[in-house]
Amino acid sequence: MSTALQDQYAPHNECFGCGPANTKGLRIKSRVEGDEVVAEFTPEAHHIAFPGVVNGGIIGAILDCHSNWTAAYHVMKTAGAETPPCTVTADYAIKLKRPTPTGVTLYLRAKVVESEADRAVVEATLEANGKVTATCRGLFVAVKEGHPAFHRW
Repeated sequence: MSTALQDQYAPHNECFGCGPANTKGLRIKSRVEGDEVVAEFTPEAHHIAFPGVVNGGIIGAILDCHSNWTAAYHVMKTAGAETPPCTVTADYAIKLKRPTPTGVTLYLRAKVVESEADRAVVEATLEANGKVTATCRGLFVAVKEGHPAFHRW
């Protein structure tokens, strides 16, 4: 299995959703698989909205971070760079299609559907038990020096 993008490029990142260095965070691990970026996430008891169902904010966080890493990796590869730019979420929308259950491994898939030199539009899905429970579409932009997220990883 390939090394997670977060571990390879941002081991000291403290982001709540994807930072390897945040011991209280979700710590998702996004991996390149062909033209997609994939991840698995197993929600814990404290991630619930109500018994048996994952909180929508947690769903939003994992889809946001996973999509952001998909964009950063794409911009890096397109530019021929050795490291990804620090990207931020400019816009994203989540559609909660059905309840996302707890107690099972969740699968994330994301891919770039549009891009320019410093930005990418990403579409992602979240699956549980073989069914899509949520989708995301977002715009992620590489930031420049002076932005608070510049060189965050």
